[in-house]
Amino acid sequence: MNRVFLVLLMCAAARRQAGLVGAACLPPRLTTWAASAALAVLVVLAYPGQAQAGAQQEEFLANAVRGALSAAIADDRPRRVSFAAPADHASYQKWLAAMSKRLENRIPEAHARLELLETVYYESKRAGLEPSLVLGLIQVESNFRKYAISSAGARGLMQVMPFWTRSIGDGDERKLFHLQSNLRYGCTILRHYIDRENGDLFLALGRYNGSRGRAEYPNLVHAAWQRWHYADSLPLLASAGAATGAEGAQAMPIPSALPNPGGSGSIKPAGTTTLANPFSAARVSDRP
Repeated sequence: MNRVFLVLLMCAAARRQAGLVGAACLPPRLTTWAASAALAVLVVLAYPGQAQAGAQQEEFLANAVRGALSAAIADDRPRRVSFAAPADHASYQKWLAAMSKRLENRIPEAHARLELLETVYYESKRAGLEPSLVLGLIQVESNFRKYAISSAGARGLMQVMPFWTRSIGDGDERKLFHLQSNLRYGCTILRHYIDRENGDLFLALGRYNGSRGRAEYPNLVHAAWQRWHYADSLPLLASAGAATGAEGAQAMPIPSALPNPGGSGSIKPAGTTTLANPFSAARVSDRP
């Protein structure tokens, strides 16, 4: 209500300004400019779920890659947060408590925070990604708004473009507003881009955003990643490793910086490692 009232005041001020100038002295298009601008502000304020993600580009996928990614997306086994040892479970519980506290100002409801964090942990570990990286990416992409839609049409928490549902999914774009489905797509796609860029996180993040080679987006994600960094080591989910063949995958450590690619060639950020891709075509047959 306060937002609408503010916009109404802006509209009234714009009309008064137009009246002071005088309609006879202005071209018709200029006399309506203030009202149009106020209407644009109204749209932005009335739809706070809109996100400003880049236009991720649809690219050719080899049949083997498409099949592997499709198999990863189609895995319908339920999310099971389980660990091989009690100490691993205790470490996970500490992480949940720490991250829930940091997320409280964005998601006040405790149950919603827990569901999001459990799913982020499961899907990121399943893809061999660091959960804090995924949380940082979500912050930049949607600011943790489940139903966010960008001007480019990207949807949900990880701002997945709808063409991915047709390329490697079942074509149901509505699933991009489902918590686990969105994270499943987003983590799988990011894992694919890291693999395609031979572990170069800078370029992989740029490709995810549709701005490959530019520094703005990777720097934003890197800064957010640092905010969600967790000092203690986190165990791999026992169920995730068994489900994806990712037993040997390791979480990506946070790099000290993401370099500006002003020089020639591909620069790998300091501190990153090339991770085994659990969704590669060679491992599809290993899945139970």
